[in-house]
Amino acid sequence: MTSGRCRRRCRDERRDERRGEHGAALLVAVVTTMVCAALGGALVLVTITETTIAANFRSGVEAFYAADGAVARVMPELSMAADWDVVLAGHATSALVDGPPGGMRDLGGGATLDLTAATHLVRCDRSDVCSDAAMDAVSEERPWGRNNPRWQLYAYGRVPDVLAAPDGPARLYVVVWVGDDPFEVDGDPLRDGARESAPGHGRLSVRAHAYGAQGIRRGVEAVVERRGDALRIISWREVR
Repeated sequence: MTSGRCRRRCRDERRDERRGEHGAALLVAVVTTMVCAALGGALVLVTITETTIAANFRSGVEAFYAADGAVARVMPELSMAADWDVVLAGHATSALVDGPPGGMRDLGGGATLDLTAATHLVRCDRSDVCSDAAMDAVSEERPWGRNNPRWQLYAYGRVPDVLAAPDGPARLYVVVWVGDDPFEVDGDPLRDGARESAPGHGRLSVRAHAYGAQGIRRGVEAVVERRGDALRIISWREVR
């Protein structure tokens, strides 16, 4: 009897040990599954993030070259303008426009561009109407006071239309403004220098921005000089 009870107790102990082992194995399997799921989710998130960063970088590069191309695109028209005072006063624009000089434009993906607000931003760093005092204010970006350019809308539209590039990125929208050469000292940014010997006579500033969805924006600014019937760029910089 004693031997039989011992055998039964040993069988029960082994059965309990196997149950404990099965429970531990199940717990390890659950923990392993959770860890693998977390690692998989993290990998998917990293992949999506890197894809988004790469796409935004590509869009930024495209926008930069679109803005640079827009400056070159309007130069022939500016070279043919007989009176730059009319351009500087905002009374003459390029033929490369897609409608009235203001209002909202659709950038796709639910994004829009307010042309009027964009012009205010380049004129006085604010999205509402710029006063003369605001446009004459000295800042790091506009340090010339009364000779600060009074940027006028000149050309605006989608890249394929403005750049005459049918295969260009249609999702990008480019805007070109024209202003007086800031190194003029006549205190009248709506007129080219009256005398040919005056500083800045025969020069214009051309600023172009390219806009896209997800807040993409790149810009360039150039000073161009009239030489006979042609223009040449005498300075160039990237702007934000």
